[in-house]
Amino acid sequence: MKPRKMKDSGIPWIGEIPEGWTVRKLRFLGRLDSNGVDKKIREGEPQFKSVHYMDVYKNALNEIGDSDNYLVVSAPEEKAEACALSQGDVLFTNSSETPDDIGHSTVVRQDLERTLFGYHLMRFRSYEKMALRFEKYLFGSQYLKSWFASRATGITRYSITYQDFAEALIPVPSVPEQERIAAYLDGKCGEIDRVIAAKERQNGLLRDQRAAVIHETVTKGLNPKAKFKESGYEWIGRVPKDWRVLKLRYVGSCQNGISKSGDLFGSGFPFVSYGDVYQNEVLPESVAGLVESTPEDQENYSVRDGDVFFTRTSETIEEIGLTSVCMKTIEKATFAGFLIRFRPYVGMLDKAFSKYYFRSIMHRGFFVKEMNIVTRASLGQDLLKKLPVLIPALPEQQQIAAHLDSRCGEIDRVMAANAGMVAKLKEYRASLIWEAVTGKKCL
Repeated sequence: MKPRKMKDSGIPWIGEIPEGWTVRKLRFLGRLDSNGVDKKIREGEPQFKSVHYMDVYKNALNEIGDSDNYLVVSAPEEKAEACALSQGDVLFTNSSETPDDIGHSTVVRQDLERTLFGYHLMRFRSYEKMALRFEKYLFGSQYLKSWFASRATGITRYSITYQDFAEALIPVPSVPEQERIAAYLDGKCGEIDRVIAAKERQNGLLRDQRAAVIHETVTKGLNPKAKFKESGYEWIGRVPKDWRVLKLRYVGSCQNGISKSGDLFGSGFPFVSYGDVYQNEVLPESVAGLVESTPEDQENYSVRDGDVFFTRTSETIEEIGLTSVCMKTIEKATFAGFLIRFRPYVGMLDKAFSKYYFRSIMHRGFFVKEMNIVTRASLGQDLLKKLPVLIPALPEQQQIAAHLDSRCGEIDRVMAANAGMVAKLKEYRASLIWEAVTGKKCL
């Protein structure tokens, strides 16, 4: 194929683009709107479906259509008209807990009746015809996400302004070339995505297997000849006869996290965040967060060897009560107000046992049964203290932990290998998309 003539794009991180392509600021390419609807239902207002942050984040580099899974909200008719979604609209995330999660996008593949876009999103509507399949690759390309990430500002939550979106430079080919690029990427990315999906399905099955192994072991123990008794809780069932069943309040003490103004974050002393707990079975020994805390704060909200941290608030019950165990004291550290620290009394729980026990799926039954959720779930100490805890003798706890270290370690190694392959495939896919939407590949 004959090489095409190239010209300087004027965008340092893109370099040359094909002659005949134009470079436009996003604000000249289409209309940008923020200020979407909130998640509330108000009496007397008509109800609509609403596309929110996670709907976009989970469908990055993809398209969305009509769905009964969208959140139901209410809005005045005037607001609804301003936030409506039409075929070809592009939705961007414009704030998140990390800069890398800003600028993720999805494309609306059809006019959506009575469906609006939510807050924490930016809607782009092109002034001129663009190939819908091309839009998802262009606006989801790594170079554009890197631009958004570079413009993000914040401490505990990052965001970018309307101006940051408006000034983003976009290389635009003709519509026929957009169609060719989209067809090429659909084929190539489809092959990659099928391999990624297979690896992720395998990891999903492995996660289920891991969870089942942990649940069986922390509720039944390792002794096949053990005698059993009723635990008194239907979601736990029968447990070894010599195990104690105590409510959490009798096993240790609870403490909510620290609350500080935003300007005190980013410097100072170690700070354990919601994400540190949510993402990790074991708390990292070195956390990224910093906060200006006093010696008194560091004493009241300390992070010590054996502490168990529970997530306290989220939009879904499934993300409430997730735990991370501190295996080594973090000196002068404090922890977030979105967490509850549980500190076991001396001699009650082995920390290696705790890391498996408190992440067990068994506790989902308790939280689902006991919690009421309207728009946001929140776990209070009064409820957490009612959580039933199974307590084998300490030597048996240590044996259970060692057994699970071995069994789960085998599973984790396979999952890590799969995850590594998925990461490489996603990098390769991103490079293919970048080459195509910037004209580096002759199609």
